[in-house]
Amino acid sequence: MGKFLLGVIITLVILVLAALGFAMLGFLPTRANVEPPHLERHFAMAAVDASTERHAPRITNPLTPTDQNLEDGMKLYTMNCALCHGGLDRKPSTLANSFYPPAPNFISDPPDDPEWHTFYTIRTGIRYSGMPAWDKTLAEPDMWKIAMLLSHMDKLPPAVQDFWKANFNTAPAAPGDENNGKDERNEKKEEKHDH
Repeated sequence: MGKFLLGVIITLVILVLAALGFAMLGFLPTRANVEPPHLERHFAMAAVDASTERHAPRITNPLTPTDQNLEDGMKLYTMNCALCHGGLDRKPSTLANSFYPPAPNFISDPPDDPEWHTFYTIRTGIRYSGMPAWDKTLAEPDMWKIAMLLSHMDKLPPAVQDFWKANFNTAPAAPGDENNGKDERNEKKEEKHDH
């Protein structure tokens, strides 16, 4: 039994050293302008979610989703987030696919995470992704307003929808709109693969 356990330990050490050597010799791709492999993307996103679940405090947004707070969230999102995550005019970001992994478009595909999760991501950023920590740039209430906007995208009050239409020349996705812009993204992906 002792020899078997020693064999398992030695095998694990060899595998770890081989993986480290593979990485240190430059065999791991680091280009940000290519589609990441599915397995890599899956593990990376699972790791980010698991880390946030472990480290983010489950705190309640101290602000209420008033029309003014949601409109402020739109303004803050436009000034600080739209460049990478897509604008409220529903145009995709030109930078989104320059990141590795690509920055998600939160207007056509809002996050389904709880507000505390989104707030934590905004406040602390995500290492090695290009997502900065905003805690030294935005005040805490402003970060909560952005998190609130993203979590209420499918249930905006009529006055806030009118504000969106008046200021961004387009309407937010209708509540219950399952498509929410996904067909357009899928068509673009198919076109890209056809060429």
